[in-house]
Amino acid sequence: MTSAPDPVQSPPSPDPEPVSTNRLDGASRLRIFAVVGVVVLFAEIAALQYTMVASAARQISPSFPGVGANISWMVIIFGLVGGATTPIFGKMSDLWGKRRMMLVSGVSFAFGTLICALTSSWWLFLVGRGLEAVAISAPTVAYGLFRDILPRRYIPAAIGVVATGLGMSALFAPLLGGWLLDAYGWRSLFWFLLIFVGVMVPLMVWVVPETTLRSNQRLDVAGALLLGCGVGLVLVYLSNGAVWGWGRWNSVAYLVGGLVLLLAFLLVERVVPDPIMDMKLLFSPKVLVVLAAATLGSMVIGIQGYSIPYMLQTPNEQQLHGKILQTALSGASGQTLPPSMAPLFHTVFNSTLAYGLGASLLMYGVYSAVYSGGFGMLSGAGAGELSRKVGPRLPLIVAMTVFTVSTLLYAFYPHSKWQYGLFAAIFGIGFGAFYAACPNLMIEAVPARQQGISAGMLGVVNSLATSVGTGALTAFLRADPLKVKVTITGIAASATGGFNVIPDLNGFTGYQNGLLLAAGCGALGLVVALLMRHGRAPATGGEISD
Repeated sequence: MTSAPDPVQSPPSPDPEPVSTNRLDGASRLRIFAVVGVVVLFAEIAALQYTMVASAARQISPSFPGVGANISWMVIIFGLVGGATTPIFGKMSDLWGKRRMMLVSGVSFAFGTLICALTSSWWLFLVGRGLEAVAISAPTVAYGLFRDILPRRYIPAAIGVVATGLGMSALFAPLLGGWLLDAYGWRSLFWFLLIFVGVMVPLMVWVVPETTLRSNQRLDVAGALLLGCGVGLVLVYLSNGAVWGWGRWNSVAYLVGGLVLLLAFLLVERVVPDPIMDMKLLFSPKVLVVLAAATLGSMVIGIQGYSIPYMLQTPNEQQLHGKILQTALSGASGQTLPPSMAPLFHTVFNSTLAYGLGASLLMYGVYSAVYSGGFGMLSGAGAGELSRKVGPRLPLIVAMTVFTVSTLLYAFYPHSKWQYGLFAAIFGIGFGAFYAACPNLMIEAVPARQQGISAGMLGVVNSLATSVGTGALTAFLRADPLKVKVTITGIAASATGGFNVIPDLNGFTGYQNGLLLAAGCGALGLVVALLMRHGRAPATGGEISD
């Protein structure tokens, strides 16, 4: 009697990480820290230029005669191209290598920066800004690179450091940018950025290993075009709606067109064999709740990031009072005021200017940016390590709580130099915790082969929400322009005219309404974080989701 044959054995479950990713498990701490430092500095390129260049728009404008208010496009085009290309670069990093795509973004930034430094053509300048904007994708790609090559225990903290940087953009950029601008003019900013990226590209090649993990797919070109163009059109509307008019048909057409393309993207991705991102994964509860929290937090960051620099750089009443008295004899005479008549003249503003310090770009860095950036940098690393020990949900709760408190402080308390610094430090704690929590939550929610595109979608949400917040604040500010009325002792008020608008300055009510909206977003984000089921376990660096 023969024995029965053994049942057919089922093949073993595939290893969740079937190929080597060049993970540095046996490397020294010095080697690991060197890799983290180089990647983080490289990922700071876009943030560094934003801090240095965006604040110099008024100094750049005279070099391009006739541009006028369109100078804002030097900032708009950066966010527009960056928001549209980030998810595409994220997907390409899944397909072709994460270090490789970071290097491509750096080379693009270098070419764009060189064009901006040399050109006297406004259109070429915008082309250069667009090429620079590709570097916005670098931090989102870096999340996946760290996930693939770092030992698991280092990943959560390293993600927090990528998000907040090593201080180049937050601490040194306002001070260095202000000094370069004052001493050598705006083109020196671009020469510095070119040197910086010229150093970082070779360092990336020499120090940082490439991950060998790849998604075995083809790039869905149609989906990439639909996604990039759709996001781009929506960003055009959000960036310009306040100027063009939110309800004008030629403005709304951008929004409608963008939404139609994004809807087409969702439909196409359901039927193509190799979609950019698995739709089931995109609409899974874990991913959706992270995107919801990111939307609310980015709204706060957009409002705060736009309002505080302008508030600090606004002249105070004493500065404006003296300037107005030097140039006005009455409401519209245009004559020069004789010094002997100065005591007879008085100015009345329609709003308090107690929030204005009349700070330069350099002093904005001293009074505010160094505190928000410094505390944000420390908070990002600390929140990443906290994520490893207790889970990334707790840092998100901290972030949303701090966002709510800090924006309420800005909205209701006085604005002396020390208070600006204190409020900025408080906000910086939330900023670092937020940018450490969201990427770590996303890493725990998606498999490694979808890391690049999922981080790219997180970047898109951040860009869109930041633009929405900035647009909402702009609408509040346009509704509350600063006005002044000049009165002369002994002359009837009717003879000197009523209130006249002071260009480019706003009353405090507009800023306060925007900050209250930010506080509301922070409070709603706190509710989302408290109800979140995801992220309560210690972060694994993606080990479970892999």
